[in-house]
Amino acid sequence: MKILLHSSLSIIASALILGSCTDHDLPAETYPEKAEASNPSLLTEVNGVKVYNGGFGSSIVQDPNDHAAFYLLTDRGPNIDGSVANSKVFASPGFVPQIGKFRLIGDQLVLEKTILLKNENGNNLTGLPNPAGFGSSGETALDVMGNTLPNSVDGIDSEGLAMAADGTFWVSDEYGPHLVHFDATGKTIERINPFGNGKGGRKIPLVFAKRRPNRGMEGLTITPDGKTLVGIMQFPLYNPSSPAITGSLVTRILAYDIATGESKQYVYLIDKANLQANSEIAAISNTTFLVLERDGEYATNANKSTVIKKVYKIDLSAATDISDPANTENGKLFGGLTVEQLKDASTLSANGITPVTKTLVADLMTDIPSLYPHDKAEGIAIINSTTIAIANDDDFGVVGVGTYMSKILPSTGAVDRNTIYFVKLKQPLW
Repeated sequence: MKILLHSSLSIIASALILGSCTDHDLPAETYPEKAEASNPSLLTEVNGVKVYNGGFGSSIVQDPNDHAAFYLLTDRGPNIDGSVANSKVFASPGFVPQIGKFRLIGDQLVLEKTILLKNENGNNLTGLPNPAGFGSSGETALDVMGNTLPNSVDGIDSEGLAMAADGTFWVSDEYGPHLVHFDATGKTIERINPFGNGKGGRKIPLVFAKRRPNRGMEGLTITPDGKTLVGIMQFPLYNPSSPAITGSLVTRILAYDIATGESKQYVYLIDKANLQANSEIAAISNTTFLVLERDGEYATNANKSTVIKKVYKIDLSAATDISDPANTENGKLFGGLTVEQLKDASTLSANGITPVTKTLVADLMTDIPSLYPHDKAEGIAIINSTTIAIANDDDFGVVGVGTYMSKILPSTGAVDRNTIYFVKLKQPLW
């Protein structure tokens, strides 16, 4: 394995996501049909397979004061499934989850600054799983030689990004799940999780610790008034267990009041069971949002009619708050069942629960001029009332189970790269 400098990443594609949508009257910048990463630097090699320092597609936020600048988030770093159940093989265990500041130039974005995520003492965070009691997902981390890597209380599998008006960042993850507040330099201000053992000691509801491993709080946004963080879980919670929720469409949205720590929860019904499901959420108003929902399939001309990469407009205002005042580990029960066990709209209705409304606003399989070839549509951006942007997670250009392989797009034969598509909507958002 050959390690090269990862700080030399030069260009990566992006677009924008309004983590805080305070001004919809954006200036008339010209956005390309799509923007693609060009020549991402090599992070490492594993048995001759190149691992690129891309990975900035987990979430994207526009700089509110400079509309040509965008902040992009990586996840925990390059990893693949191990050959042992519930294990992950990390190509670069020292990788630091990070935010890149990029500038749109033509149809590319150029890296201007990297913000490494750090703990409250200024030490770099890791992408390694948390230990028991601190957000453990039960995953075992391995290096490429098969050695077990240590767990870390500073581990974060960063997936959702929101930017506050003061220039600080909020990040959600797939371990705890955690909500972590970072200053503009990437240093932790506060870490909020179901256990209350992060800096600051505040909690989110205990039921969220039931998240399926590697399917945690995938999306995060902040309301235009700056008061509420809104996060969406990627998949139905394993609540009370994985077998008990087989076929469930029920995922949870958390609305967390930043000042008071009080929260509300709502049901979002995914389109079909066993999707990769919810990838991102972006605020339109204090009660309306966009949600990006997807499967894990690569689109080709042959299968695009069955591939799911869709964007919905949702409204929380008439939805039932399913919060549990007692904050029990399974959340509020209905007829002795968890919300996830209710599984579908008719059973929810029979128990007096109204999910958020959802209306289709874009289908990537039909609403862009060219084929959308990626499996992981993960970032969503609101450009204006009639234009959104979609970013993909390129997985650092690698895939595999036990053995690293290049991540090749079936429709192009090329290694996957971060690519942003600017999608024109058929109906305006407001």
